[in-house]
Amino acid sequence: MKLLFLGDVMGRAGRTAVAEQLARLRADWALDFIVVNGENATGGMGLSAAHAKELLDAGADCITLGDHAFDQRDMNSALEAEPRIIRPLNYARSAPGVGARLFTTQGGKKVFVAQALGQVFMKRPFADPFSALDAALKAAPLGQIADAVIVDFHAEATSEKMGMAHWLDGRATMVCGTHTHVPTADARIMPRGTAAISDLGMCGDYNSVIGMEPLEPMRRFVTGMVNGRFTPAGGAVTLSGLYVETGEGGIARRVVPVRLGGLLQESAP
Repeated sequence: MKLLFLGDVMGRAGRTAVAEQLARLRADWALDFIVVNGENATGGMGLSAAHAKELLDAGADCITLGDHAFDQRDMNSALEAEPRIIRPLNYARSAPGVGARLFTTQGGKKVFVAQALGQVFMKRPFADPFSALDAALKAAPLGQIADAVIVDFHAEATSEKMGMAHWLDGRATMVCGTHTHVPTADARIMPRGTAAISDLGMCGDYNSVIGMEPLEPMRRFVTGMVNGRFTPAGGAVTLSGLYVETGEGGIARRVVPVRLGGLLQESAP
């Protein structure tokens, strides 16, 4: 199978770039399944139901969220109505929606997608992501029920993300870090066959401060004072993510970082 996971979509510019390019990428790369992290797609803070529909209509097979999952009020009802959107497993037990789901591709393959939030350096405490993902993956073992297993680990610390990659090595096709909006250079295949990267980066304008227009973040760094709202940058967008081809039993046999357009050096399968 050929899989693509795009990192955090940032604001209107990110949504537009995904809408304009995703169908072409699916066709050109013969993609079987596409995951998009959409938790910053609405004004940089959360995802609205309308903007979720934009990403799904563009060709995303699954949208993952993150710590901003419920910043937009209508996401509560959207999670109940739209099975292609998942929120973190280790959010509050009372949260709507689910944190893992088994999907069927147009070709009849089974793809299990799960997401969890990290604990290190996050603004609020979340339940243990390691045990949450451990339990979730037992419901759809790789190579048995699932032809591919994709994990979105939405976390701040690279050490925690690397720990998760080792924890799930051999049990997931790909373990992808999201959240920091900065793509890391450590895409690799782990010893037991899991493709891993500490952070996918964002689908946004990199002439920014992690996707935001620089002025207000710089003012806060320099003065320590808030003078206005963060505004998503609207310049040229780089689509950032990870492309993976699977081998026997659903393990990764090829992994390629994706950097298309914008300011970053272009790379693609």
